[in-house]
Parts: sequence; structure tokens; C-alpha cells
Amino acid sequence: MARFRTWVSIAVAGALGLALTGCSSTGGKRAEDARKAQQAQGKAAVNTPRWTFSMITHSGDGDTFWDIVQNGAKQAAVKDNINFLYSHSDEGNQQAQLVDAAVDKKVDGIIVTLAKPDAMKAAVARAQKAGIPVITVNSGSADSKKFGALTHIGQDETIAGEAVGDELNKRGKKKALCVLHEQGNVGHEQRCAGAESTFDGKMTNLYVDGTNMPDVQSSIEAKLQADKSIDSVVTLGAPFAATAVKAGQDAGSKAEVDTFDLNEKVAQGLQDGSLGFAVDQQPYLQGYEAVDLLWLYKYNADTLGGGKPVLTGPQIVTKEQAAKLAEYAKRGTR
Repeated sequence: MARFRTWVSIAVAGALGLALTGCSSTGGKRAEDARKAQQAQGKAAVNTPRWTFSMITHSGDGDTFWDIVQNGAKQAAVKDNINFLYSHSDEGNQQAQLVDAAVDKKVDGIIVTLAKPDAMKAAVARAQKAGIPVITVNSGSADSKKFGALTHIGQDETIAGEAVGDELNKRGKKKALCVLHEQGNVGHEQRCAGAESTFDGKMTNLYVDGTNMPDVQSSIEAKLQADKSIDSVVTLGAPFAATAVKAGQDAGSKAEVDTFDLNEKVAQGLQDGSLGFAVDQQPYLQGYEAVDLLWLYKYNADTLGGGKPVLTGPQIVTKEQAAKLAEYAKRGTR
């Protein structure tokens, strides 16, 4: 019997060795598949009921920023035994309709952005009337409390803008272009206004159609060609930073490109010097904390913030920090 057990142990070990060899022989694809599986799967750390939380944002199609927010939310949902639903629209009225749909489904909690608060007010009030707890995230800190939300999670857009103005001053910039890619987004207006308030130089706003990258590039390029004194371009989202760099190159401009938000490409740009600095509001943290705080409220009536926003930013990221954060950005958590 002892010999038989020994033989079985050797056979199992051999099979495992072959399996591991087979995995390694496939190269990076298996590693990438394993990374994705690790993000998507896991076991709940709690035995609370499987509540359903719905997140409804103002994101347009293909906005990678919100992929990072969702990564955080999904990870917290796994841990907290939550059924997580996500929907989005960059049209305020359509976003409000999505909130109404979540209320009709009788979800257990709602996470919502207030980029266009006037359009969202009635829908959030309907959720409140239905007894569904609401947390606002990312945008809408000024309206969150008066709309009746438990708390707001994100960065204060005005404070973030002020940090940009201060950083431009440190870099000796004199004339900046603030590129707004979504008209009607109050958070974007606050960012540029905040930057202008602390910037010692002159700042000009440029409105572009963020759903049309060729238009974004041509608009920035035309502005830089017309005014060679512009020495800094500030974009309000990571996907627009590389476009602004290309616009500057085509315009023959030496203007530094800086941006709000961080992703893998921005981290690379900071490292290679094509970007000056980024303002990170930690979107993964926004998604994770929104789900986690809703769970805490449902489980234990806990709240955070004391009536004030729970700030996740701003954090100024430069070349010195980029290498450290690049790994996290590559896995989709920064």
C-alpha cells in the first residue's frame, strides 16, 4: 500500500509538472488570460445577502477611464457578494432614464454621476422616494448632498483645477490652453476655472467634440498654429493626451501637454517625456469605494464623509512617479 501511494504521488506530481510546462510554453497569452480571470473572479468575503447595485454614469462609448472605475467596482462587488450592474450615457436625459430603469428593477443601491445635475435631479429624487440608497461618484460633489445622496466619492474638480494652475506656475508656463471635450459637463468647467484661478499666466478654453478624435486633433492643431505663444495644453481626460501631443507635433509647437487622469498610455508618455504631468483622481478607488460604502450602509448603516465628499484626488503625477504606477496602469487599476 505504501508503494502504491508513493507511485500515485509521483504520477500526480508529474502531471502537474506537465501542466505547468504546457502553460509556460504558450508564452504571454496564458499570463494575460490568467490576469483577466483574476480580475473577474473570486469569492465573497462576506455572507450577507446578494444585493444588486446599479452604477449609471455619464460615460460615452469607448471611454477607457470608466473601464478603470468598473474594475474597482467589480472587485469590490466580488468581495461583498454584490450583483453589479453597469450602464451609461453621455446624454443627461438618457442617463436619467437609466436611473429610472434601475429604480423600476428595485435594485438595492444606486451609484450615479452628476456631470449634468439638472437632468439627473428628478431621477435621483425618485430613487430616494423608493427607499433606494444613492451614492454619487466622480462628478457632482456640489449637488450630491442636496440631492440626498449618502456621500460623494471623487475629487473636488475646483481643487483639482487649482492644483493644475499651481503646477503650471512651478514649471514657468505663461500661456495655457484648456481643452474641454464635453460641453455641459459642469466638472470640466470647474477644472478649467480652478486652473485659471491659480495660474499666474493666461488660460484660454477650447471646446471640442470629444466623440470625434480627428476633430479634437485638428482643433488643437489649428489653435497652436495660430498662437505660437501657447506653452501648455491641458486636456481633461487621458484618452485626449496623446491626441494633443500629435496635434502639437503637426503644428510645430513646443507646448507641453499635461492632462487630467492616468492610464497606461499616459504613464508611458510621462516616462518618455512627451507629457509633462497628469492629475490622477484614482478612478479604481472611486468604483471600489462606491460599492463598498453602499454595502457598509446596507449591512451596518455606516456612512463616510460627514456630509462632505470623500476625496480620491487630486494627485499630481510626474515622470518620477510614472514608472512605479505604470505596472498598475497596465493591469487596469490606475
